[in-house]
Amino acid sequence: QVQLVESGGGLVQAGGSLRLSCAASGRIFSINTMGWYRQGLGKQRELVATSTSGGSTNIADSVKGRFTISRDNAKNTVYLQMNSLKPEDTAVYYCYAWGSQTYDRPPSDYWGQGTRVTVSS
Repeated sequence: QVQLVESGGGLVQAGGSLRLSCAASGRIFSINTMGWYRQGLGKQRELVATSTSGGSTNIADSVKGRFTISRDNAKNTVYLQMNSLKPEDTAVYYCYAWGSQTYDRPPSDYWGQGTRVTVSS
């Protein structure tokens, strides 16, 4: 199994910053994509940012210019630096990974338990 453990959520005032971290562990052969999704109260889960092992990134328009995703492939860890936070960024943030446990198995989706980010106005 692959486990994703997030850290770094919390309460921050509008305009503040937080940094989320997510480390993958367990039986891992390769991880192609790692990233973050979020789900606000009463809303659908939405993509925030993803990063491939080759360095390509995909960032939601709503957070471009404020959030930065980075990744340490050697540590199977992904980070999300969130600056200029807004109340509408309040959500549970989920770490995501797409990878394989062995060389002969197709890749699968993996999700973390989520970390709550609350931005007060």
